[in-house]
Amino acid sequence: MSGDKPEIAQPAFEGRRWLLPSALVKEFELDPARSGRPRRTARDWVVDFSCFLLAVFIGLLAADTLQDENLPDGYAAFDQLVGALSCAAVWLRRRWPVGLAAAMVPVALVSNTAGGASLVALFTLAVHRPFRYVVWVAGTYAVLNPVYYLIRPEPDLPYGWSVALATLLTGTVVGWGMLVRSKRQLMLSLRDSARRAETEARLRGEQAQRLAREAIAREMHDVLAHRLTLLSVHAGALEFRPDAPREEIQRAAGVIRESAHDALQDLREIIGVLRAGEPDDGGRPQPTLAALEALVTESREAGMKVTLDQRVTDPGAVPASVGRTAYRIAQEGLTNARKHAPGTEVTVTVTGAPGDGLSVSVHNPAPEGPVPHVPGSGQGLIGLTERATLTGGTLEHGPAADGGFEVRGRLPWG
Repeated sequence: MSGDKPEIAQPAFEGRRWLLPSALVKEFELDPARSGRPRRTARDWVVDFSCFLLAVFIGLLAADTLQDENLPDGYAAFDQLVGALSCAAVWLRRRWPVGLAAAMVPVALVSNTAGGASLVALFTLAVHRPFRYVVWVAGTYAVLNPVYYLIRPEPDLPYGWSVALATLLTGTVVGWGMLVRSKRQLMLSLRDSARRAETEARLRGEQAQRLAREAIAREMHDVLAHRLTLLSVHAGALEFRPDAPREEIQRAAGVIRESAHDALQDLREIIGVLRAGEPDDGGRPQPTLAALEALVTESREAGMKVTLDQRVTDPGAVPASVGRTAYRIAQEGLTNARKHAPGTEVTVTVTGAPGDGLSVSVHNPAPEGPVPHVPGSGQGLIGLTERATLTGGTLEHGPAADGGFEVRGRLPWG
């Protein structure tokens, strides 16, 4: 953490992308600019070329034994041609691991020189696909091995030893591939654990900051209450002792001025502490009652039918908190009417005068025809009720007599 902003963690393999398989590069999101199938890394090219050479080497060894077998005329050439095509197909192992491994099962049954390519395909399948795919392919190999050595027995090994060695080789390749796959999954799980740990640490830091701000705000609130109490005591003394000596009146007035100044300073500090965790737009000017006409105009431009009936004696004298609450009530009422009663004519009525309070009403008739369901949390009216209560007013909402819906707010205006 640096101040209040978390530092952006750089990937552990940033700058060493070529060391990773392309599958892990995609999982680690080291190449976000490229979508789709990831490109081969330098490590992939080395591994693929090594697998190709291994398949060719095993195929050449098998080709030397073809002359010792009693094969029909031309079958040896066919065997070598199929083996060469199988070695070339090794370069497709990353794109189609399941298809290549399944295709190599019958190919390996008819071609001895394709054995190396079939082992590479089986290894690739174990690395890149879940175990259920490996079981089917490896099990098919295990079943066909006795059949293959019955048809084409090894000249230098007994039948039982040939089947056992082939089965052992198949199991070794599968086990090796699953080991590689498990190591990759371990790396991904460690990556996820590190991300969760970073997220939890950031949340704990934010929670600690919030708790610290709340503690500071409570402490400042106590200090502010003390200063205001002191100010009230001296003001009450001046009220009940208007005939006090001039020096005493001046001293009391000085204490009142200093206490008021200190109280304002404490209040600014409290607000600053509480706003420290808000986003950058938290200090924007808040709407007041004067912005109500702009809100209605914006709703009309959006296609709503809105009638504004504003009968306020002195709109400029409305307290900022009261005007802001009235604006929010009208805004929430228009939003609900637009969602739940589209096409109806909404009436916004604002009346009031100093001493009589301020009344805000948003009414819409029942919509004509069925209205598609619009999901909503229902928290808007609950929050407005709490806002009106904190202002000293009330908020009511519910069905109107004509079947529509109405939101009514009553706010104090002393």
